[in-house]
Amino acid sequence: MKTFGLVGKSLSHSFSSKYFSEKFYKENITNCQYLNFEIKDISNIKKFISENNVLGLNITAPYKTSIIPYLDGVSDESEEINAVNTVKIVNGNLYGFNTDVIGFKKSISPILDNRKTALVLGNGGSSKSVQYVLKSLDISFKVVSRKTKLDYQHVDKEIMATTDVIINCTPLGMYPETESYPKIPYDFLNSKHLLFDLVYNPKQSKFLTLGIAKNCIVKNGLEMLHIQAEESWNIWNNNVV
Repeated sequence: MKTFGLVGKSLSHSFSSKYFSEKFYKENITNCQYLNFEIKDISNIKKFISENNVLGLNITAPYKTSIIPYLDGVSDESEEINAVNTVKIVNGNLYGFNTDVIGFKKSISPILDNRKTALVLGNGGSSKSVQYVLKSLDISFKVVSRKTKLDYQHVDKEIMATTDVIINCTPLGMYPETESYPKIPYDFLNSKHLLFDLVYNPKQSKFLTLGIAKNCIVKNGLEMLHIQAEESWNIWNNNVV
């Protein structure tokens, strides 16, 4: 049995295992399994992989950046972003890739409609991938977080008025904390705004609900998850190292 899986600290929210289980069933892939691995110390990743005979992993919060020192190589894209969400294991060596980039880009591009300014909420591993994509699309953006120059209390009417796209890259609103949401001034939203939430569980987060109330265009992260999952599968099963 070939083992693949998801590594993170808390995975009760994740649909990855469900997605791959359904994929294996639909495509009659009988020699593979995809498991959730909740680990508390990413520094033990090589030992963990060896003990569990794992061939490929997806990486989620909070390890997308902290796993990098323990890898034997990373793609140029992952190195520039400083975040990895896919690991391929070859002869005991670990190679890191970033499929969040293509997942986000393919998911948001069809609904951008010439929008050219963005607020990126959060500055973790997923946010870095989003920022990379926005640069490639020539969309100017500001990052809002507690650790950047622009924090939530400084997002005002003027900033909202000059912003077209707001992307939630934080875990706020994710199951089971479904009533939480980023604290931005939603009163200044209108129909010109596009709200994209990387959260996909629940299907409609509080962040998106508040946007819908202001007639915003909204989209969750489920399609992004599916795209990046397929890209991960391609990396694990093709000669990309």
